[in-house]
Amino acid sequence: MRSTSTLATLPRTPDPEPLSSTAANDATPPSEAARAILVGVDFGRRNAAQGFDESLDELALLAESAGDTPVAKIIARRQAPDAALFVGSGKADEIKLMVQAHQAHTVLFDQAISPAQQRNLERVLGVPVADRTALILEIFAARAQSHEGKLQVELARLQYLATRLVRRWSHLERQSGGIGMRGGPGEAQIELDRRMIDERIKQTKERLKRVQRQRGTQRKARSRNGVFKVSLVGYTNAGKSTLFNALTKARAYAANQLFATLDTTTRSLYLEQAAASVSLSDTVGFIRDLPHKLVEAFRATLQEAADADLLLHVVDAASPVLDEQMLEVERVLEEIGAGGVPQILVYNKQDLLPDDQRPREIVDAVLRANGSTEPTPRVFVSAIDGSGLGELRQLIATAMQARPLIPDERDPRFDVDPSDQDPESSPSDPSQA
Repeated sequence: MRSTSTLATLPRTPDPEPLSSTAANDATPPSEAARAILVGVDFGRRNAAQGFDESLDELALLAESAGDTPVAKIIARRQAPDAALFVGSGKADEIKLMVQAHQAHTVLFDQAISPAQQRNLERVLGVPVADRTALILEIFAARAQSHEGKLQVELARLQYLATRLVRRWSHLERQSGGIGMRGGPGEAQIELDRRMIDERIKQTKERLKRVQRQRGTQRKARSRNGVFKVSLVGYTNAGKSTLFNALTKARAYAANQLFATLDTTTRSLYLEQAAASVSLSDTVGFIRDLPHKLVEAFRATLQEAADADLLLHVVDAASPVLDEQMLEVERVLEEIGAGGVPQILVYNKQDLLPDDQRPREIVDAVLRANGSTEPTPRVFVSAIDGSGLGELRQLIATAMQARPLIPDERDPRFDVDPSDQDPESSPSDPSQA
């Protein structure tokens, strides 16, 4: 987060063509990691439902994942956001003094701020300002590896950028029209930039649709083969990829960082208990206040969870805020249409629990946070030392046997249109039909 323009705070994926040079930034970023001031605003009752993080620990992890170094934290308390500066003029002056004292390069807000608030804050503070959404987008852009992942990040980035073109730069004055001039008479540069962004959004959506059709074909093929589909879901950094590797002996990238995995990975998992194989998919992790546009852009990837026969909801058992994290996962699952998919709650990282907090029984059943009245199986595991994995395999096998699948032998490519049938070949007597 080292630049002075919103365009530059969002790393560009290599596929699309660059935006117009009018959005260029002349600032030279420092060679070392950017020193960041973290700001959170407690709105009291307005934050109660979302669980305000007064420690700003998660924002600090996001900043570190983006390559920044948090040097100070500030908490503001207000009844409502200030229309101009979000935190109010007095708190903005306090933040400015802290920026100067720590020689900070950027200020990161834990909540979403409007383009006007961002612009006003940058004028007062004298350093770039970014919100939680921009930070998450930056991390996603840096971590996306597959073509599909890069397209999804690019779509979300462009949709976010389209809202930031409101009198953002001084060069957006009106331009004169004429022969050979781009745009109509008096068309503003901001309108040209917005038109270019809209066109790129349209192109990216079309390319993403083609990828989604390919994924849909793969899912239909697995359904026709009668494959039982299992997806790993959970809060980011809950250990999904480590658990995925422990179960399938795969070598998917796993690290102790937020959003280590963005691209869906699918492997076959053989269950001795059922003498059969299931399809296991590792998906992107969720996080509090995950931008809606990002959920929408990653719908192709998240569709793996919606189409699954069983979800393994991985929970960081050592997290002090695991209840809030589980609620957030349930919220996103409802949003993508996966709220009704059967679950197994997998409490991971039990090796990090103190002895007096270890469960007495590895397997039990609890009520889910979504209000369901049916108890959900729960198992305590450690993807590091392997404890509980045998019990988890047994639970998956039990769920598979409880919901036997009838393979769909019909291939839609060979469906016959009734209008194309030869009238002479169709039975005329209804009794012979």
